[in-house]
Amino acid sequence: MTHATLNYETAPGHEVLAAAGKKYLRPGGRLATKQLFQWANFQPEETVLELAASFGLSAIAIAQRYGVRVVGIEKNPDSVVRARANVAASGLSDRVEIIEGDIFHLDRLTEKFDYVLAEAILTMQSPPGKAKILAGIRDRLKPGGKFLSHELLAQNREEEIHRALAQAIRVNSTPLSESNWIAACEAAGLTVQQHQTGEMGLLKPQQMLADEGIFNTIHIWWNVLTRSQIRQRVLTMRQVFQKYRQDLGYIIVSAVRS
Repeated sequence: MTHATLNYETAPGHEVLAAAGKKYLRPGGRLATKQLFQWANFQPEETVLELAASFGLSAIAIAQRYGVRVVGIEKNPDSVVRARANVAASGLSDRVEIIEGDIFHLDRLTEKFDYVLAEAILTMQSPPGKAKILAGIRDRLKPGGKFLSHELLAQNREEEIHRALAQAIRVNSTPLSESNWIAACEAAGLTVQQHQTGEMGLLKPQQMLADEGIFNTIHIWWNVLTRSQIRQRVLTMRQVFQKYRQDLGYIIVSAVRS
């Protein structure tokens, strides 16, 4: 779906933010992802499965920086086509593969990986959905392989925040508390070795500058200010983020297959 045909009233929040020009949509920003990758300690020639690879940009960046081989799984056929074009343009077709598939059916993959990466994916699933995906993640890891996760945190009032986010973002966003995220991993046979929590800064100016750079941040806010449909949705999201700022945050987790 192009921005020209996007229904801004009903579209998921991440699509609205992308239409505004936002490129990085992780609740803890680039710094949280950087910490997650430091814990991973990727080694050349290791293998990474990235869930919901979108346009393949993060898969390309990981392969370029760490010398690993990345398989990205993406459900949207149009995104798969675009991701494969991006991989070809990067010259990394020997290190990055994008496959069309559903993260709820990871059992259809035959390969096992050193790492499975999921950022801002599990938050959008119901509790049974989270459990199914986590079980699939465990089964796709080699013995001793690591699950790397970056998700939205709700330290208190989980159900209230779920309802508010679902209304504002138009997605079944179901963040968990720190203890419940860890428990969900453990229930799937993934032993949490390291985790970190912090403030959710998705729409905070300081984090936006760090994530997007000054020029793209200006571009984003110009679109928000001048395009009324985007502005209305972004302001609604920001109001929810502000209302629950004491409880909303991010969590990153590194867990090993038990």
